[in-house]
Amino acid sequence: MSDRSTVVVAMSGGVDSSTTAALLVERGYRVIGMMMRLWSESEEGDDRFVSNRCCSPEAVADARGVCQTLGIPFYLLNFEAAFKQHVVDFFVDGYARGTTPNPCLECNREVKFGALLVKARALGADHLATGHYARVRQDRGLFQLLKGVDPNKDQSYALHVLNQEQLTHAVFPLGEHTKDETRAMARRFGLRVADKHESQDLCFIADGDYRHFLQRRIPSLLVPGDIVDARGKVLGRHQGLAFYTIGQRKGLGIAAGQPLYVIALDTARNTLVVGRADELGRQELVAGGVNWISGSPPDGEIEVTAKIRYRAAEAPAAVTPLAAGRARVVFHLPLRDITPGQAVVFYQDELCLGGGRIQ
Repeated sequence: MSDRSTVVVAMSGGVDSSTTAALLVERGYRVIGMMMRLWSESEEGDDRFVSNRCCSPEAVADARGVCQTLGIPFYLLNFEAAFKQHVVDFFVDGYARGTTPNPCLECNREVKFGALLVKARALGADHLATGHYARVRQDRGLFQLLKGVDPNKDQSYALHVLNQEQLTHAVFPLGEHTKDETRAMARRFGLRVADKHESQDLCFIADGDYRHFLQRRIPSLLVPGDIVDARGKVLGRHQGLAFYTIGQRKGLGIAAGQPLYVIALDTARNTLVVGRADELGRQELVAGGVNWISGSPPDGEIEVTAKIRYRAAEAPAAVTPLAAGRARVVFHLPLRDITPGQAVVFYQDELCLGGGRIQ
C-alpha cells in the first residue's frame, strides 16, 4: 500500500476504528472517515426503540469529533437496507430454522466488505481499513489472512468470510498491536474515545435481549413445548426454543439424577432435546458455504486446528473438501458445543484458511 493511497476507514465512534484512522493519518495516507447508518427497530417507526448502537447519536458525534481532531473528512452514509437484508433477516431466519446464527460474520462479508467497500471504491479509495485485530499478507500473488498478534483480541475468526478481492483492499493496522497498546496510542493522539467502553452485544437489538427481539419478529419461537430425551421421553416443558442453545445446562427447569444438557432443537416438533454429557459431544461435523480464502479448496484432506465459536479454543482436526462448497471436519477428540449455525474456522499456525457454517 503506497503512502499516497486513499484509505476509507469504517468508523464506529469507538477506540479501535478511531486509532486505526489516526495511525493511517500519521503514516501519510489520504484518509476518509466513513460511518454506516444501520437498521434498528426505531427505523420502523416504533419510538420504544433507540437507534442502532453502532451508529447512535453519541457514536456519530464521537466519530465526527475524532475526524475533526485528525483533520480528515467524515461521511455518514445510509446502509439500513443492506444491513436489514443481510444481517437482521439472516439472524431471524437462522433462529427460525433452529440454528444459532452469527450475524457479525454476515455483516463483515456483505456490509463492511461488501456494500461499504463498493462505496469506498466508487469514491476513488484504494483501500478500506477497519479496527479489526488481524493481519493481511501477500504471498506468491495471493493474499493471506493472519491472526492478530494479541491472542486475546484476535478477530481472524470473524474475517474468515473474506475472499481474495476483498482482502486486496483490506487494511488492518491494529493487527500488529494489543488492545492496551491501542488505547495508549489513542491517548497519544489525543482522541476523545481513548478510554471509551466497548459493547459486546448485538448492535441492532435495542434492549440487549435477543429473545425479546425474536419474540417480536417470530412469536412462534417463544411458544412453550416439551423437553424430551434422545428416545422421546417427555421430561418437562421449555419456554420457547429461542431461550436455549446447544450445550446449555442451566435454566432447563427439570429434575434428573444427573446433569442434562441441550443436545438439539427440533423446530418442526417444537421440542427441546436434552441428554447426558456423553450424548452431547461429537467428533464430526459438515460445514456448508465454505469460504477458502485462497480462492480454491485443497486437493484432499488436510490437518488443521479449528474453532467452532469465536471464543472457543482451537482443536486439532482433519478437513476434507466436499462437493457443493461443503467440508467434512473430523476432530481428534469429541467436542461438546458443536452448534448448527455457528462457524467452524480452519487454521494452520497463524494462517486462517477459511471456514463455513456448521450444518
